[in-house]
Amino acid sequence: MKSRPVALAIFAAAVLLLSFLSPAASMDDPGFTIERMVTCEEIADREPEAASDTFSADTEKVYCFLEAGNIEQDTMVSFVWYHDEREVARVSLPLVRGKRWRTYASKKIAGQTGNWKVELQDSSGIILHFVTFKVQ
Repeated sequence: MKSRPVALAIFAAAVLLLSFLSPAASMDDPGFTIERMVTCEEIADREPEAASDTFSADTEKVYCFLEAGNIEQDTMVSFVWYHDEREVARVSLPLVRGKRWRTYASKKIAGQTGNWKVELQDSSGIILHFVTFKVQ
């Protein structure tokens, strides 16, 4: 019976140590900051243009722009697109270690009215952030 508290203490110490060794594994700290994540009609000079959360049904394509900062190590993220709660696309893109990285994914949406959502997920599928928009 005396060995059980010792084993629990060792286990707790190991979990604590692992949390310091791999901070990007935590949803609270993905290893970077999300500075901006917006939907827009166009990207020009690596910046979003005509950012909105409502688009007309004749909009051909919507972009989801991400600006990440303080990226601790090269990593992959996924933009997961949902139309009326059904996954319709998944785009994986790299974030490169450094102070700032901008990237984006796009989806052709012409005529697909309704509610949309784009989730930013880490390589384990943990949702880091999301944006919603409507096509009408």
